[in-house]
Amino acid sequence: MSGRAEALVMMERDSGVPPELRALCGPLLDTLIQSGMALTITDHRRPGEPLVFANPAFERLTGHASGDLIGRPFGFLAAADTDPAVLSGIEQALTACRALTTDLRVVRQDGGVFWDRVCLTPVLDAQGTAPYILWTHSDQTLELARREVEADLAASRQALADAKERARLAQVVGGTAGAWEWDVAGGQLYADARFAELYGLDPVEAGKGLPTDAFFDSIHTDDRMRIRIAVAGVMHGADIFAKDYRVVGRDGAVHWVSARGGADRLPDGTACRFRGVLADVTEQKRVEEQLRVAQTAGGVGTFEYISGFGTVSVSEQFCLLLGLHPTTALPVRTVNAVVHPDDAPLITSLDGGETAPPYREFRIRRPDTGEIRWLAQRGEHRRDGQRDRDARQGTGSRFIGVIYDITASKDAEEKLRQFAETLEARVEERTRERDRVWNNSRDLLVIIGADGIFRSASPSWTAILGYAVDEVKGRRVQVFVHPEDLAVTEDALNGAIHDQNLTNFENRLLHKDGSLRWVSWNTSKEGDLVYAYGRDITEDKQRADTLRQTEEQLRQAQKMEAVGQLTGGLAHDFNNMLMGVIGGLDIVRRRISQGRLSDLDRFMDASMASAQRAAALTHRLLAFSRQQSLDPKPIDVNDLVRSMEDLLRRTLGEQIELRVNMAENLVAARSDANQLESAILNLAINARDAMPDGGILTIETGRATLDRAYAARHDGLSAGDYIMIRVSDTGMGMPPDVVAKAFDPFFTTKPIGQGTGLGLSMIYGFVKQTGGHVRIDSEMWRGTAITLYLPCDGGDNAHDPGMAGMGETPEGAGEIVLVVEDDESVRLLVLDVLQELGYTALHAADGRGALSVIESSSQIDLLITDVGLPGLNGRQLAEIARRRRPDLPVLFVTGYAANAAVRGDFLDEGMDMVMKPFAMDELAAKIRGILEVRQRNP
Repeated sequence: MSGRAEALVMMERDSGVPPELRALCGPLLDTLIQSGMALTITDHRRPGEPLVFANPAFERLTGHASGDLIGRPFGFLAAADTDPAVLSGIEQALTACRALTTDLRVVRQDGGVFWDRVCLTPVLDAQGTAPYILWTHSDQTLELARREVEADLAASRQALADAKERARLAQVVGGTAGAWEWDVAGGQLYADARFAELYGLDPVEAGKGLPTDAFFDSIHTDDRMRIRIAVAGVMHGADIFAKDYRVVGRDGAVHWVSARGGADRLPDGTACRFRGVLADVTEQKRVEEQLRVAQTAGGVGTFEYISGFGTVSVSEQFCLLLGLHPTTALPVRTVNAVVHPDDAPLITSLDGGETAPPYREFRIRRPDTGEIRWLAQRGEHRRDGQRDRDARQGTGSRFIGVIYDITASKDAEEKLRQFAETLEARVEERTRERDRVWNNSRDLLVIIGADGIFRSASPSWTAILGYAVDEVKGRRVQVFVHPEDLAVTEDALNGAIHDQNLTNFENRLLHKDGSLRWVSWNTSKEGDLVYAYGRDITEDKQRADTLRQTEEQLRQAQKMEAVGQLTGGLAHDFNNMLMGVIGGLDIVRRRISQGRLSDLDRFMDASMASAQRAAALTHRLLAFSRQQSLDPKPIDVNDLVRSMEDLLRRTLGEQIELRVNMAENLVAARSDANQLESAILNLAINARDAMPDGGILTIETGRATLDRAYAARHDGLSAGDYIMIRVSDTGMGMPPDVVAKAFDPFFTTKPIGQGTGLGLSMIYGFVKQTGGHVRIDSEMWRGTAITLYLPCDGGDNAHDPGMAGMGETPEGAGEIVLVVEDDESVRLLVLDVLQELGYTALHAADGRGALSVIESSSQIDLLITDVGLPGLNGRQLAEIARRRRPDLPVLFVTGYAANAAVRGDFLDEGMDMVMKPFAMDELAAKIRGILEVRQRNP
């Protein structure tokens, strides 16, 4: 299906417009529906003229949902006080099938009433009859209200003019006006009681005389400079002082005053006296502000033109509507210049006795934007015998009016006119276009009845499924569906019949030759019919299946490559280490059998070193897989780095300069201190090896915030604040392909025998396991920077990460220890060590055997158990033992324990842990330590 055809089908499905009406009206109807103009459609053929469609704009206008409107008579929203003559006029227009525009009072869903300007237009079919009536609606409440308030506006302007005149007369005759006289030479201000009252001065002092600065001191700070400039102008030759300004009274109240005055001058023109009167015009200013706010809020601009003058008095909103700078008066030619050349001027002369029309519409071109706008003018022409502006008696011909913007209404009228003029041609074109879409569609188009039988099908059924149109019409949908998809298809069809439109519903249809085709369906419901179109997606399904199989093969290949790399590296390193252990023990056995005991220590030390290397490799593997047992605690990162400085300087050598930059007031991080020390040392050694000719190694600490966008790009990372440790060097750097593999196990750029390839992977696993993050930045010949982000600790105390040295092996005092270990060689070794240290040892091979001892009456001072026991594991055994013996200390032994990865989450009070493999001295210290704690806290 073409893009245009698909849009057409979707439009018919979603709009809710009767198909017959859409066929008559075509695309312009969609334009009207989406234009924002409220629109309804009634069925002219049915009694009562019921509504069959209401667009969202009408729903917003009335507050009624479309579902509550459909099927109701056209006048059901009319208010109870609607003029019967208006309803009668609508009835007559409907009977005569003619267009009509009228104003109707309509009730909104919330009970509010507004004036609705209704324009009804018959929609004619090819025979000239009108099956539908198209109604447009607009809220005219504001416009009609304007008509009611125009007289009030005119009266208000007249009242303002009268108030100004009264204020002017009051200033002349005194009364409420206050007077002042300013002795320029003597620098004294004399004022009467009314002046003193308005200015907040002492009347007696004002009568005796005050310094001239008293004239300005009470003036509002926002107006003071303006009045000083005006007074200075009078002193230097200006004839008149006429200003409105604010003064602040003694009680803090602000009053508007209107001051008028002038200067008496000496023969040489020098001002000797400055005198005048002022009056309180606060109320007048308040009325003017109220009028301005009302005009702005209603979008109404007011103007007044007196015949014979070249200027017109205007409001601020008047200027804004015309696109002019706000002012109080404009030249007539400026106002008329913005009016469209094809329309009559806004301001016309009234000297010939003619009158301006009370209402007219005209266009303007806004000077500020160049935009064409439609405005309406309403007003009243008066001849009231007032004096003209030269104070001469005259006829006083003037026009008081208002203007407001009607562009939206004019645009709607123009669209409606175009719609009516081109309706018949669009109906024919629409019919031809619909037929082209149906016949040329590459998708399966079909109309289905409520009984599930095909009413019509498009020719595309032949091309896609091999069936002629006549073989589809009149048959049930299920006939063409694959048996395995019948149940879901019947459920989907039932939903589509009951107004639950389908979107991208997929099923398999049977081709006439017996093959299967995958089809994706979309439907819409109109009346009792379901309109559906299906797109053949068989090839898409095949491509998706091929891609899925390819991706699975790629993932499997990647798994095998990783396993090969891991096992190859492990085999190489462990064979070397086992050779050292087996070879050393074999030589010791041979020397003992030969009686040569003098130099056995050398071979035993070599075997022990190989075994310890194997243990270290195991720990690194656990760290990389995040399965090692950690002991996260609060750490002062700055203290830890300071404690390592001497060790780092000795390790790096003289060619490497060590720089340490630590942030102040750094909160504690939460991590394993031993692992963190090892990580920093490992990074420093790697940096040293990357600078064979010397360079600078920098260790920085600080606080960093990782935002959500960064955290989303890294699996398992949470956004928030972290403690940062960055180790950077000025060495050779790494290319991008090496950076990408830097954290892989057994990957190393060093020669064979000079690195296991587990250093960075161990750091990566340890940091990730504690909830942190590792970032590597490197550029060839510019160095490498590796940044560790450690989670902040919730507490305030950071412990000293230093470790106390080991003393002599502590011995027991006959305490009874229960050993639970499934590996016989390890169990015998631990029992032998306990007996040598002076403990009494009991033993069991699994948790079930240990329970019989725990539940007996035998004394047990300590339980030593492997975590990874078969069946009942060590942690479960400890919980059962604690219920039977609440104060029993427990020492866990583990080599690999996913459930004991973080000690703080695994160990309770009175518990500790030791990692396999361990030295006997380490085991003895752990046993003695846990027993001493119990003795101190019995």
